[in-house]
Amino acid sequence: MSESERSLYLRDVPLDEARVRFEALLERVGYTGPLPGESIAPAEALDRVAAAHVPARLSSPHYHACAMDGIAVLASRTAGASEASPVRLRLGTEATSVDTGDPLPAGCDAVVMAEVVESLACGELALRAPVAPWEHVRPIGEDLVATELVVAAGDRLRPVDLAALSAAGIARLDVVRRPRVAVITTGSELVAPETDAPRPGEILDSNAVLLAACVEAWGGIPVVTARVPDDRAALAVALDVALAGCDVVVVNAGSSAGREDFTARVIAERGEVVVHGVAIRPGHPLILGAAHGKPILGIPGYPVSAALCAELFLRPLLERLGGRGSSEGERVEVRLARKLFSPLGEEEYVRAVVAPIEGVLTALPLKRGAAVITSLARANALLLSPRESEGYHEGECAPALLLRSRGRIERTLLAAGSHDVALDALSAALRARGYDLVSSNIGSIAGLVSLKRRACHLAGTHVLDPGTGTFNDAAVARYCTGERVALIGFVDRSQGLIVTPGNPLHLTSIADVARERARFVNRQRDSGTRILLDYLLAKANLEPAAIDGYERIEFTHTAVAALVRSGAADCGLGILAAAQALGCGFVPIADERYELATTASRLEEEPFQALLEVLRGPELPRTVAALGGYGIERMGEIRMPNAAL
Repeated sequence: MSESERSLYLRDVPLDEARVRFEALLERVGYTGPLPGESIAPAEALDRVAAAHVPARLSSPHYHACAMDGIAVLASRTAGASEASPVRLRLGTEATSVDTGDPLPAGCDAVVMAEVVESLACGELALRAPVAPWEHVRPIGEDLVATELVVAAGDRLRPVDLAALSAAGIARLDVVRRPRVAVITTGSELVAPETDAPRPGEILDSNAVLLAACVEAWGGIPVVTARVPDDRAALAVALDVALAGCDVVVVNAGSSAGREDFTARVIAERGEVVVHGVAIRPGHPLILGAAHGKPILGIPGYPVSAALCAELFLRPLLERLGGRGSSEGERVEVRLARKLFSPLGEEEYVRAVVAPIEGVLTALPLKRGAAVITSLARANALLLSPRESEGYHEGECAPALLLRSRGRIERTLLAAGSHDVALDALSAALRARGYDLVSSNIGSIAGLVSLKRRACHLAGTHVLDPGTGTFNDAAVARYCTGERVALIGFVDRSQGLIVTPGNPLHLTSIADVARERARFVNRQRDSGTRILLDYLLAKANLEPAAIDGYERIEFTHTAVAALVRSGAADCGLGILAAAQALGCGFVPIADERYELATTASRLEEEPFQALLEVLRGPELPRTVAALGGYGIERMGEIRMPNAAL
């Protein structure tokens, strides 16, 4: 090779320019996003990236499960039990022995722990305290309800995600195909790393190990070829084979302008070289090019140079093709969004979602419990409560270990307030924009209080003002005093009775529920649905005690629907979309406005601009409308109920 041929391409360019050139090249060859998906079983999906949203096929648990070893009973039979006047039950007819995980026997609605059951003669048992209905029972859907989102497209799957998928009955899912990356090391001086006694001039081929490990760590499949000697024809053959079988090719060494550095010329003969030389040290002889529609990186031979160039250019390419994002285990101090109790004398780790609110990392502790797999899948941080602590008050700082990258955490939005099925669709749409939306279903009023206390970014709310028949304005004025609040239109929705398929009790109103003594499932205090129920009761001149199950609560519409569908309840108040999702009947009672409240000053921030674009775009409204029971005409509209502030 002549001097001019060797040095033709070696012209250092600034790093930013090199990136711009490489990005333009990737666009030309169509490498602008993740590779196509492939279908695999959850057991094979560790560290893979979901190519599509995966809803639960089954509820978890999918039956009413005993949560303790002991006896299953009908709770009403234990009424009045005390130390002075124990209740006696006959084993086999009035009580059934059960173990943890057993299906709840028919005719029973509670479990008494074995430790508090006294065995008497003649097969009788004595109970010295009553039990409440559904005590020590895991109802259907306690952890996960069928149709709820388990993982979203773009999620990098961890062991806890695989457990959640398996618990949800998912047999196969689509994941992004891992890019195949050819690693070609060149140089007649290279020998295998396991060579016992290399001679002078022989170099152990450690770069092949380095680059293959980088490819695997960044989500690719390394295909390490046989070492290629310093021969232009041999390199050309190896490159052709690699291009035929892989998505990306990395050629190590041969990128400089020495007598036996052929890489740039061989690439150019088959495609194009857009960069040969970058103004970085180490690593300036880097080559960036493409052939046959596939990117090729010529990485310098010095190990430190190879590592740096791979980090700067190969890693982002593989993360793009594989749909991945890197994670960092960073220890930080976070502010608690709500009080966290912890037992004294135990060092406790509590899973949480962390996001920045007005520049402060704020942590929302997730549901705790040995059976709550979904908290493992949703968490992006671990909170630590030392053994000498009994927890933290709201607003206090606590140490935390980040389970996601800081960059992803910075792009997380916390929503607190009322539950709605359509929030999953909004979360998935924001995920496609690079933002995570995590919801805490604490009720409309509690959500507004959290917004006032700077404990969330958004509050989902649908609070009826009985005096005016309007929604949310009065609640904002009462619970967000002194705040200029923006109400972002989300959905108009139909609330009504979620009933057993076919509506065998012929329920048409709350009055019917009371008259028929239908088994009812309520929502938590301060939720918009609970407020609506209380309004309907007052309108019908009924007391809460008239409803059988008024004190039995769930925190989501889908959980209510799951209990009705299972036969554990006859009805509950909820939205049409939840009834349809779980195959229940539905009796419409009221139309309401569900809005997303936030402080007005946030509207110009980048995450909220992305939120508004999603709400006003064509895809999300279409997706939500397809769920049924929703009006989308006001989606993305902004109104200021207290604009005078």
